Amino acid sequence: MSELCYLSVPEVIARFRARSLSPVEYLDALIARTEAVNPQINAYTETYFDSARAQAKAAEARYGDGSARPLEGIPVAIKDVHNWAGKRTTQGSWALGHEPDSTTDPIIERLEAAGAILHARTTTPEFCLAGSCWSERYGVTRNPHNRDFAPGGSSGGSAAAIAAGMTPLATGTDIGGSIRIPASACGLVGFKPPHGRNPDGAPFNFDRYNHCGILSRSVAETALVQNLISGPHPRDHDSLRERVVIPESFPPRKLRIAWSMDLGYVPIDADVRANTEAALEVFRAAGCDVQEVEIGWDTSMDDAALAWYAAMHFGRQALWLRDAHGDRMTSYALDAARAAEALTVDEMARSWDVQHRMYQTMGQVLDEHDVFLCPTLSIGCVTALHDGSQPGFTVNGRTVDGEYGWVMTQQFNMLHNCPAMSVPSGRDRHGVPTGLQIVGRTFDDAGVFEAAMLYEAAAPTQFMPASGLPQLEG
Repeated sequence: MSELCYLSVPEVIARFRARSLSPVEYLDALIARTEAVNPQINAYTETYFDSARAQAKAAEARYGDGSARPLEGIPVAIKDVHNWAGKRTTQGSWALGHEPDSTTDPIIERLEAAGAILHARTTTPEFCLAGSCWSERYGVTRNPHNRDFAPGGSSGGSAAAIAAGMTPLATGTDIGGSIRIPASACGLVGFKPPHGRNPDGAPFNFDRYNHCGILSRSVAETALVQNLISGPHPRDHDSLRERVVIPESFPPRKLRIAWSMDLGYVPIDADVRANTEAALEVFRAAGCDVQEVEIGWDTSMDDAALAWYAAMHFGRQALWLRDAHGDRMTSYALDAARAAEALTVDEMARSWDVQHRMYQTMGQVLDEHDVFLCPTLSIGCVTALHDGSQPGFTVNGRTVDGEYGWVMTQQFNMLHNCPAMSVPSGRDRHGVPTGLQIVGRTFDDAGVFEAAMLYEAAAPTQFMPASGLPQLEG
């Protein structure tokens, strides 16, 4: 079962085309894997296995008659935030999902058009508001590598399902790191494109911090799907007219790489520091010019991000729904409602000044280098029941904000046109994966993929399944 469940998507498609593996057989292996391990990690809110089997049989016929599409027969799990006509979207909250959706988000449309089989919904924290993944509605989602820890959030169920071998691909959204945080914590690849590169559904498409995309186990798989879901869409005003196609490979060249361990202010766990330094050595050994830079950021960046979140839909949703559903909301959702209620117009407007100040440094760094590197998270991940609304959370003896003080991702949502990817960099002392974040110039998706492919080729054992599979059976 594990052999089939951890095959790469290109290899699965090759076997489908060679008729040495059928889409039905592959789906049945994933379903059996799900039944064996999902009770231990709780990554799915709903499954659609009967309809998925029917689609797998149809995919098998398409491979027989030569009409197979690019993702024909490949199961993809869908985060419980994407609108999907006929299905309910709950965002992990009892306040939502009372009626089936009437519309389908563009990313779901494009996956279906490419032949993907959408077989399950993945868990999120309530309203996608946390870097952990638990809710009153669906309980606790756990990290397959160490179930005492969270898989990250808010696309935590997506990452946990992939790492556990329940699906090869899953969707995510990223407003403060919600693709890259769980990718880092689960040893996966997660890409945040520039805002608008991948079309999204309303109202989230209008939030400049917001992005949607895919999580996978490899850079190549991420590139494959990114090329299918990107591009302008007639129902997304913010979708970019230019469509960028990521090549399968890049000609060898020595990249100019800038890096910072702490962005100027974030305390870094010793294991993350060691794994990041080892990843930098991979680039040096590949002949890249690797230079440390000082960018001088500080906690005012986090404060500005929090003001934005409190003003936008994801933050205010808890406030709007609190009176009717507050008795069934999570502590962190109620905390978000209080932050939204207390927000002033001045705080929101001043957050733009902070974003501008951030880019005055980062823009210059990226003008002189091909990419910028830093850890994705300052720790492996928080524990499974971590509550970011509670005070007293520390990293390396320093008290930090429980929700944003340990992540190094929201800074690049603030710089929303800079693409950013998390790739695996190792494991911490708890066996939880750590991540390296690769940030590119504005709209330079290809530059990020070039650096990521170079790293993957030079350090293949960092990526699943070579890095080791979670021990979930038994």
